[in-house]
Amino acid sequence: MRQMIFPSLALAAMALTHTPLWAQDDTEARLEQARGAVQQFAQSLQNELKTAVEEGGPVHAIDVCSQRAPEIAQEISDSTGIQAGRTSLQLRNPDNAPDDWERDVLNAFEERLAAGEDPKTMEHHEVREDDGGWQIRYMRAIPAGELCMTCHGTEVRYDVEQALLRKYPDDQATGYSEGQIRGAFTLVQPM
Repeated sequence: MRQMIFPSLALAAMALTHTPLWAQDDTEARLEQARGAVQQFAQSLQNELKTAVEEGGPVHAIDVCSQRAPEIAQEISDSTGIQAGRTSLQLRNPDNAPDDWERDVLNAFEERLAAGEDPKTMEHHEVREDDGGWQIRYMRAIPAGELCMTCHGTEVRYDVEQALLRKYPDDQATGYSEGQIRGAFTLVQPM
């Protein structure tokens, strides 16, 4: 069983909530399901964005991302029963705003990055009682990669910048460098 190291006191306190024994036995299998769902989400979205950039350029990719990312999340949710999404501390789409738990995890991811941890392997999970039932919550960091820089980097082309401002007038999701944490995949699975 994998041990979680909590560099943040806030996350350590969150993890100390009482987890029933039956949930502890089920956690590892559910973590593997969550990891698989994130892999599917990331791979599908990346493939579609690469194709969009190749076929119509980065402005076309903005439209594909805004439409397909929520659709891919819904497809995963429908096929697995795991509520899937993305969130960030620097939002592009306000519909992806983090809740308090997600914000705490994102801040802890930033602390872990500052301490030298590789964002490609950053994840966090907890079994929590919420809304009258038990659930496992899982987040995996999204490192800013080369493809991301087209629309999220420090030097965004003028036509891309204008397309982003038309679609997302309050966009905060630029100024990244490769290797920073762009956001995270976030999953909720009832237990």
